[in-house]
Amino acid sequence: MTPLDWTIVATYLVLSLGIAAWYARRASKNTDEFFASGRAMPWWLAGTSMVATTFAADTPLLITEVIALDGISGNWIWWNGALGGILTVFFFAKLWRRSGVLTDVEFVELRYSGPAAAWLRGIKAVYFGLLMNAIIIGWVALAMETILAVLFPGMRLFGQETLNLLGLEVGAPMATVGLLILLVGAYSLLSGLWGIAVTDVFQFALAMIGSVALAWFALDLPEIGGVSGLLEKLPAETVRFFPVLGGGEAAEAGAVFVISALAFVAFFGVQWWSSWYPGQEPGGGGYVAQRMLAARSEKDSALATLWFTVAHYCVRPWPWILVALVALVLYPGLENPREGYVLVMRETLPPGLLGLLFAAFLAAFMSTISTQLNWGTSYLVNDLYRRFVAKTSDEKHYVLISRLVTFGLALFGFLVATQLDTIRDAWGLVLSASAGLGLVLILRWYWARVNAWSELTATLVPLGLVGLQLVGVDIPFLTAEFPVNLYGIVAITTVLWLAVTFLTRPTDPAVLDAFYRTIRPGGPGWHRVARSHPEVQPDSGLGRLALRWALGVALVYAALLGTGWLLFGRWGAGLLALGAAAAVLIFLVRDLDQAT
Repeated sequence: MTPLDWTIVATYLVLSLGIAAWYARRASKNTDEFFASGRAMPWWLAGTSMVATTFAADTPLLITEVIALDGISGNWIWWNGALGGILTVFFFAKLWRRSGVLTDVEFVELRYSGPAAAWLRGIKAVYFGLLMNAIIIGWVALAMETILAVLFPGMRLFGQETLNLLGLEVGAPMATVGLLILLVGAYSLLSGLWGIAVTDVFQFALAMIGSVALAWFALDLPEIGGVSGLLEKLPAETVRFFPVLGGGEAAEAGAVFVISALAFVAFFGVQWWSSWYPGQEPGGGGYVAQRMLAARSEKDSALATLWFTVAHYCVRPWPWILVALVALVLYPGLENPREGYVLVMRETLPPGLLGLLFAAFLAAFMSTISTQLNWGTSYLVNDLYRRFVAKTSDEKHYVLISRLVTFGLALFGFLVATQLDTIRDAWGLVLSASAGLGLVLILRWYWARVNAWSELTATLVPLGLVGLQLVGVDIPFLTAEFPVNLYGIVAITTVLWLAVTFLTRPTDPAVLDAFYRTIRPGGPGWHRVARSHPEVQPDSGLGRLALRWALGVALVYAALLGTGWLLFGRWGAGLLALGAAAAVLIFLVRDLDQAT
């Protein structure tokens, strides 16, 4: 890193803090401004903010690790999430905007009734806002530590290789990450969601420019020789877009990048609709719901989610994939494969561009942490503190508490980061500990009989099953590793929450009536409630929504694969796929415009 590089990094940090300071006064008005931007966010800002949040420091490193272990086809572990993302676009985005709630946890008491709904709201506020959120902050911080450790070997902070922070002995890279988290906490507690979203756009642009520049320079290395040279130096199995399905015998025989049929079906037939995961929650949720709730209209909510899904799966991955492949050629056999991305970055980029990409990683890291802090704080303040502790305080008090909680959550996230070992393990843990919850999150919008006990059961059962496994308790049908373990967890969770649904009382009719009048859900699941309210015009045409969903899924995968085919020189297939994707996109946007 030269003085020019550090100047670029310093300029980025000053601009980010400047944006936060600019929006500080607006965020101080009330919690609606702090957490939902006054519900005036245009689609492009809300959607780009979603994309920037999911572009974390861990993402390129994780994809490098996945490709080193399973080739390009290993990315289907997260590419399957497009099915759920498009489902949110057409079935749930406008419903979220109609709800008018401040958080998706507050939605619980709009939809359900009684003490069970209150318990569910409080439990979810702590479970997602504190525990799950801290794990996510932790694995993003772990990735940033890897970047610093590889980029700056022998790094010292304040002249020391190890420091004592919060009673923990940590290395200089992790200590630096802790300071960065506190810095992000500072601008998050200042700016609220408006400042975070605007900063996200700036950070996303910088992160993408840096990623594309790194891929360009990496491919231009004499040892690589462009895309054609890269393909010649790699086994065909590494650059396959689709995995080879096989059983245990094939894997034992040493077949490269073979995935069992059970595992592949688990990804495509189970994971995307059954498991909660930040950014691809079934039915929408988390910070995606936060942006949909902040959108200025139902149309903006749907367009924001469509742009997010397309950008998330089709725009971002290929620069990372190309660099990951270059890392396999330059640094084969790395003990920690995710370090390959940072090694390419360190050894390839000239002065100026190295600083730009380091700033891009800081941007990716900070955009994710800022959203996680604001989103998690919204749960802990709106759905726990305001709901159960201080019900009648004024807005200035709640904004002050929000800022204090933001700072506390930043500290807690750093503590969790010091206890994690690998990003991939944390990822599988989150998906397993929520397997089976997703179906309830989908059906609660379209089936009146789902009640608070249903969702409470679906939230706690998978968490309990995974917890028992972690402490060494053997449970039948759950001995397989992720993702095959999803079959057992989802089956047990689904049977239990369905049984609880029919063994407990339905939601209070008055609450269902109010929900139906506000949300206007369509479908046969609300038939009994609809008969009592002939004046309400519900959404109709679930079959049409299903068609839009199918076309949307085709759009995403055509654009994703078409881009890859073009990059790898398959011009005919690439142009055909991208042309089809463009035609479908035009149709869906026009159709969405007419529907809203």
